[in-house]
Amino acid sequence: MTSAKEQAAIGRLLAFLQKWDNAGRAARSHILDNFIEGNQGKTGPELELEFLQGASLFLARLTAWLRLSYMNGTCLDQLLKAIGIFLSAASGHRYLIEFLEVGGVLTLLEILGLSQLKEEDKKESIKLLQLVANAGRKYKELICESYGVQSIAEFMASSKSEKTQRQVQILLDSLGHGNPKYQNQVYKGLIALLPCTSPHAQQLSLQTLRVVQAIVGKSHPNIVEAVLGVLRSVELEVQYEAIQLIKDLMSYDVRPALLQGLVALLKPPRREAVKTQAKTLGDAATFDLTESLPVYVQQAAAAKAIGILAKSLTDLAKELVQLRVVHGLMCAMGNQDHATSQRQASITLAHFVQTFPVVEEHVREAIGEPLFQLFMRDPKSLYMNMDAVQTDILVSNKVDIPGSLLCLERMQQKEEAWE
Repeated sequence: MTSAKEQAAIGRLLAFLQKWDNAGRAARSHILDNFIEGNQGKTGPELELEFLQGASLFLARLTAWLRLSYMNGTCLDQLLKAIGIFLSAASGHRYLIEFLEVGGVLTLLEILGLSQLKEEDKKESIKLLQLVANAGRKYKELICESYGVQSIAEFMASSKSEKTQRQVQILLDSLGHGNPKYQNQVYKGLIALLPCTSPHAQQLSLQTLRVVQAIVGKSHPNIVEAVLGVLRSVELEVQYEAIQLIKDLMSYDVRPALLQGLVALLKPPRREAVKTQAKTLGDAATFDLTESLPVYVQQAAAAKAIGILAKSLTDLAKELVQLRVVHGLMCAMGNQDHATSQRQASITLAHFVQTFPVVEEHVREAIGEPLFQLFMRDPKSLYMNMDAVQTDILVSNKVDIPGSLLCLERMQQKEEAWE
């Protein structure tokens, strides 16, 4: 038999629940505000004490209203924050189970795809998905089984808020760890994010991709085109992360394709060359500099990346020489439409010339002694001191250094060392 005190407590709980059941939108909004303000950071036992062992009854009402109203956004931000108090409560794992049993994950993922909802509401949905993912492997699998990676990645690509994108990155990083069954799905989702139009999303995706790449332990062929495409970004932070990922990928089987791709970027596609010629002839109607700029930015970034790779490992430098990187760098040095391409290509070429005598010999012969001396004196500023004839010499060069010459040079160096 319950005591009078317990009966009074039960009466208060029932009155509270009845008040919620009978309340309209404004009254429920007020109830939610009070709940959020008074219960942040509480543990499961503390919430049970607050609700007289009936906290689950209130959570059930919150989840029911969420399922009924999330499409029109009614008090959605408050609802998600209130549910978050339950899901984040220490020693409150039962609340997570109750939320999942009513399809909570699917609801959160659907919220991300609704264009009529506010970005802040979607950010709160991401935070709840973080709480679910952080609960353990089987919960990460539940999100992935619900096509969560695709929904989350699409939302990150469309998000306009850097803070929200950062929260998505945290979620994707969590899904990539301790989730062997679906880690490849996360990996492919991150690759699919790279062509998006948001520079910050690209930067965060590249950062997370480097981590997940190491977890997966093998590369996907699609990563080559995706990461090379990111080099078109004018954002230096994005280019930096892309080059760091390219460095990491030198340990994987996509290495040859990446090196070939980088060298190919040193020479713009044929259609860009046609536009450049049209510009020279004064036909402004057929030349769009804005359209060509990303290609030239990519060209400059490729020259920079090649320099970083060549300096990191001599064997990489030799592979690049055999891929006709010297020819490509000289062509880039002659790109009068983009000074950054000329500067980066010149700096990188100087490294190859200083590293391999055979490269020095071929470059000297191709461009002539006067231009070569000018180049060696100040590679960084060479483009500022070249005339049209010298530029044409660079663009039309036919330098092709056989791998056999590199091997012969290496043997000679060993013999000299023994002597």
